[in-house]
Amino acid sequence: MAGPEIVKLKKIIREKAVPPGVEVPLEVMRKGMEKVAFKAADDIQVESVTVAGRAAEWVRAPGVQAGRAILYLHGGGYVMGSINTHRSMVGEISRAAQAAALLVDYRLAPEDPFPAAVEDGVAAYRWLLEQGFKPQNLSIAGDSAGGGLALATLVSARDQGLAMPASAVPISPWSDLTCTNESYKTRAEADPMIAPSGINKMAGRYLGTADAKHPYASPNFASLAGFPPLLIHVGRDEVLLDDSIKLDQKAKADGVSSTLEIWDDMIHVWHAFHPMLPEGKQAIVRVGEFMRGHWAA
Repeated sequence: MAGPEIVKLKKIIREKAVPPGVEVPLEVMRKGMEKVAFKAADDIQVESVTVAGRAAEWVRAPGVQAGRAILYLHGGGYVMGSINTHRSMVGEISRAAQAAALLVDYRLAPEDPFPAAVEDGVAAYRWLLEQGFKPQNLSIAGDSAGGGLALATLVSARDQGLAMPASAVPISPWSDLTCTNESYKTRAEADPMIAPSGINKMAGRYLGTADAKHPYASPNFASLAGFPPLLIHVGRDEVLLDDSIKLDQKAKADGVSSTLEIWDDMIHVWHAFHPMLPEGKQAIVRVGEFMRGHWAA
């Protein structure tokens, strides 16, 4: 049975949802996402840095271990989201994983469409290697579009001959930009956050003229051979549920160690609501546990 916190959160989200058929300008959507961002905990240290020409931040919780790092790619449908919108959640992932996290402001569409975000993801991963981080002490993670981007970054990095990190954690990943999986229909009523019409529009803004099945756009259509162990988190009430199920199936078929965890009653990237949602805190602890279990001894 759903806990009172998630029931209340779903109600709040539904009350604030834009009515069907109402067009919201992208700039308004971007400002809205910034406005509702949670503040990072007071003990989280933040250091601004430039990574391959992009603004970025090192986000460090107390107790981080030297030599270990997480490359985190934020969500936002490839058209919004930022360091600011994700600093709070990433700070808690840093705490749980006992590793510094690098948050990168990769280029957004439609100003910079596919494959700009993938190029920035790979450039950031290459930058970490050039700083002296060993692959076996790196992890890559992201949520929603950032979860798909984390996977696409791995596909492209592998194709360029870069060593794979120790682990990867896609959270509620948007890993199939065709937006045709059955859960778009079966979970539409249950999902208070993602409307199929809205996510299709985001896909169009990001892809431009590119094929939605390009392996760097939709990792579910890529070979995942050689990937590090995956932890895939998805809520049962997400329209993106089948993206994760099929990702897990594809990974296993390609010989990858993949752990799929479907959380009952949970919504898209429930981890982000950790200040008000016990399951958000629990999921972040699980992410950290997984990463810690794969660092080099």
